[in-house]
Amino acid sequence: MKQHRRTAGLNKEDIMEQYKQEFIEFMVDCNVLKFGDFVTKSGRKTPFFINTGFYRTGAQLNKLGEYYARAINDKYGTDFDILFGPAYKGIPLSVATTMALDNMYGAEIGYCSNRKEVKDHGDKGILLGSPIEDGDKVVIIEDVTTAGTSIEETLPIIRAQGNVDVVGMVVSVDRMERGQGTKSALSEIQEKYGFKTTAIVTMAEVIEHLYNRPYKGKVIIDDKIKAAIDAYYAQYGAQ
Repeated sequence: MKQHRRTAGLNKEDIMEQYKQEFIEFMVDCNVLKFGDFVTKSGRKTPFFINTGFYRTGAQLNKLGEYYARAINDKYGTDFDILFGPAYKGIPLSVATTMALDNMYGAEIGYCSNRKEVKDHGDKGILLGSPIEDGDKVVIIEDVTTAGTSIEETLPIIRAQGNVDVVGMVVSVDRMERGQGTKSALSEIQEKYGFKTTAIVTMAEVIEHLYNRPYKGKVIIDDKIKAAIDAYYAQYGAQ
């Protein structure tokens, strides 16, 4: 297995901090991380939005896959069989990340995604990519989770394929807001379904890195945006 590149003189915590900072700036550069007035899939009005649909080039997806691979390896290692990305945004995420897992760690992981409609000709069925078989260990990859509703659609698809072990779930950003109850969506998923969850970065780390700090000549999170974020978390923040 290939060894992950490390920087001489830095411990793991220092490297992780630098890696998180780079990912936050990468999201800004790709126009994925936005601040303003938005509505989430769960219907919440939010002052920030993460749209992974704005990763649009091969170079961007290649780099994104490396960040996901790093987060997955740090949390779960590479002892699993399938990386499942729910349609539609999960399709490029699963492909890019399995390629990165191979390039960075020498791990041959199958990618799998679902179709929104069952295909009745040629390569029939609801899945594309690697089939999911009895005994497979599966990690789920998504862009973000706000209220945790998407996992309720994803898990039945995976478990309908056989007796599989869902090892965990990874997202790009932990929004750190309430799911169905008072805990964060990722915490609720972990408690309800019994598998671990992780994120490349949390919104607390995003705010820490960008608040009143110029990046390429512009302050991304100024006092006005910070106040809107604080008000949002006062209403929807996880306890």
